Amino acid sequence: MTRVLSITILLAASCWPLSPHAQPAPPAWAADAVWYQIFPERFANGDPSNDPTRETLESPEAVGADWAVTPWTADWYRRAPWEEARGPDFYDDGVFDRRLGGDLQGILDRVPYLDSLGVTAVYLNPVFWAASLHKYDATSYHHIDPHFGPDPEGDKALIATETADPATWVWTSADRLFLDLIQAFHARGIRVVVDGVFNHTGTRFWAFEDVRRNQQASPYAGWYEVTAWDDPATEADEFDWTGWWGYKPLAVLANTADGTDLHPEVKAHVFDATRRWMDPNGDGDPSDGIDGYRLDVAEQVPLGFWRDYYRFVKDINPDAYLVGEIWWEAWPDGMMDPRPWLDGVFDGVMNYRWYKATRGFLGDAPPRLSPSGYVAHLDSLEAGIDMAFRRGMMNLTSSHDAPRFWTSVYNNANKYKYQVNPRDSDVYKLDKPDALARARQKLILAQQFTYYGAPQIWNGDEYGMWGADDPDNRKPIIWPDLTFDDETALPFGGTRPADTVAPDIDLWRHYQQLIALRNAHLDLFAYGDLDYILTDDERDILAYTRTLDGALALVLLNASDASHTVTLPWTDTRALSEPLMDTSLTPTDGELTLDLAPHQARILIAE
Repeated sequence: MTRVLSITILLAASCWPLSPHAQPAPPAWAADAVWYQIFPERFANGDPSNDPTRETLESPEAVGADWAVTPWTADWYRRAPWEEARGPDFYDDGVFDRRLGGDLQGILDRVPYLDSLGVTAVYLNPVFWAASLHKYDATSYHHIDPHFGPDPEGDKALIATETADPATWVWTSADRLFLDLIQAFHARGIRVVVDGVFNHTGTRFWAFEDVRRNQQASPYAGWYEVTAWDDPATEADEFDWTGWWGYKPLAVLANTADGTDLHPEVKAHVFDATRRWMDPNGDGDPSDGIDGYRLDVAEQVPLGFWRDYYRFVKDINPDAYLVGEIWWEAWPDGMMDPRPWLDGVFDGVMNYRWYKATRGFLGDAPPRLSPSGYVAHLDSLEAGIDMAFRRGMMNLTSSHDAPRFWTSVYNNANKYKYQVNPRDSDVYKLDKPDALARARQKLILAQQFTYYGAPQIWNGDEYGMWGADDPDNRKPIIWPDLTFDDETALPFGGTRPADTVAPDIDLWRHYQQLIALRNAHLDLFAYGDLDYILTDDERDILAYTRTLDGALALVLLNASDASHTVTLPWTDTRALSEPLMDTSLTPTDGELTLDLAPHQARILIAE
């Protein structure tokens, strides 16, 4: 990409009006949403003609000439010859150089599927140009990855004609296909949020390449945390920079000298790229653009930047949603005051804290919680958070950065996030989880879809996929129209009993039914009051109601291994329907009696 524009002109092109600070509040649709997280490279390969090539890898020289796209349906731990030639370790010698060819056409083809599942918002992991499979190492913030679109080489040639001036930025075929994808989702009432990574870029990012080439003479010399410049008088290359957590391929972007904001020129470029995707045709109507951003490693970017970014985004689209990635477990006792992040910064956070606590009660996992302990823990997590923001949280059970939901529950003796893979734990189970883990998974789902906050589904969890933390949580989706090899291999060699890899249609229907139940009573589950009416620590039973304007739902959760009969004082005389079981109950003599099987949830609605 040609870079001839001066910084003065770049900044002039990036001026933005900022409205006065207003009382922040999430958009109303954030509470209504059922989220589905899409990992584009592993979602669906709709156009094999655009598949990545060896030359597009992060380190092409590290793999042999026999490198090829990995078959979608292959045994996950079975290694190709080019992987085995690199070395014996599954994790260090090849898996991160695999590509499966997922692309925008694959997502576009499956829009009707997501609509049939009932989701109303999608969050896409990075779609912008980058060399890695995960795309957190941006080559560009303002172009979709060419290999996600129909004409990779043509797109790269177009991009090479640009300067840093947004007025010269072109719309590639991949960019335009992404706009078509937005419209396809919007036509079905599904919102679109994409990943924004403003703490670091890849080392192929156009500004970093200019800095590497021109050193202190580069107009972008201040954009990165450069720790040493090359000395032209020596043969060695002394050029060095700060990598994210020491990882050099992710070059950290510079802050202002006082650390309160991003470098002003970096900030201007981020704002320009954001405007491009939020209002693509620049007509002041954002309906043709994305509906917000999920913001990566948010706590490592200055709050001063986020406050201005929040106002900038809301000026473009007041109904946009900004959700921050905040890793609460990284802080003492897994606790961190969320309120600063919800005061003109973000509309919500990825609510890992909700799942950690819920897994501790319903999944019998550390920290193990009784019903009353669980309620107290939830209350402590939500203390001081305005109800509007509690409703707008993204409540997730899994993601690209955590083990698969089913596997997480199966490994109930292990932590939620750390040491949850075969590399760091020699007892972590990676085979197909059992029926008990499935029952606990369904129990957690019942709580997720009836609690405060918007439920989220991770890329294929609805089909009963399993896998440890990254990279094993990034297996390709096991679509019903494909036939997969059994899993028999192990990551460090050897074999295991064969695990059949196929979608669990019963689980898929369970997800669909829960989504339909929530959507059918959306006001009740999104906005209704929540009151705990039973915390039975001896029998591990929790019951609560959701109420709003006369509407009522009763939720009972049995986390124990035993069957129990529960009798509740009940003055409401209306019949209670049970949509998930196609049954109904009528209270008698001021009481309501229900039977609960082991690890069963029952959800009843007053008629």
